[in-house]
Amino acid sequence: MTGPDTTWVGAVVERSRAALEPLRDPSTAIGARRYMKDIAPFLGVSAPDRRTALRSSWASLGEPTSNELGLAAIALFGEPEREFHYAAYDLIAHWRDIADEDFLPTFGEQLLTSTPWWDSVDGLVSAMVSPLCRRFGHAHLVDAWSESGDRWLIRAAIGHQRGWKSQTDIDRVCELAHDHWRDKEFFIAKAIGWALRDCARLNPARIERFVVENLSPNPVAMREIRKGLATAHRRREVRRP
Repeated sequence: MTGPDTTWVGAVVERSRAALEPLRDPSTAIGARRYMKDIAPFLGVSAPDRRTALRSSWASLGEPTSNELGLAAIALFGEPEREFHYAAYDLIAHWRDIADEDFLPTFGEQLLTSTPWWDSVDGLVSAMVSPLCRRFGHAHLVDAWSESGDRWLIRAAIGHQRGWKSQTDIDRVCELAHDHWRDKEFFIAKAIGWALRDCARLNPARIERFVVENLSPNPVAMREIRKGLATAHRRREVRRP
């Protein structure tokens, strides 16, 4: 693996494996694989240990280009064990400021659909999708994912404003939730519930109106929405003189 883009990529994979392999714990790996429905084999490394080891191993790497960062994340997903897939979004989070406007359109879909399960998709949403959508917009890309028919891309689209807090465009989130409200696929319904739960804490009246306007049952989403509304109403009671 040589060339202007691939030398850095190879170094990331090599250092990541050197950092994580010594931490392998077969007994923990069996339980983790079972919990994650056999999506991939595991080394059995805890999240704190993984992050500490990777930060140390990456410390002397030079700063990548945006393209190198994306290629390295894809290469880590090419490794069999799940911890390397987690390392991919750790890597993106570590050098997120390097990612340019082309990063998400170029690498986002491939990463989100590489050995996908809720753990990798949600990690990528937090490390990549949400911050880069906040910085660059990417409205057309979010729409394309929402309309793709792929449950993981839809989940990423619905969650693309995770953590935006007061900057959340609640109407936009409601629009995406409405488009998939009748979808009974568990991971999509859960994403709707989490997104609207967070919105309910910001603007409970808007989410109550959404619920009234979308009367068809979606119990998975509604469980989460009710939690957000309950939190908002408790805060209102505390503030009331």
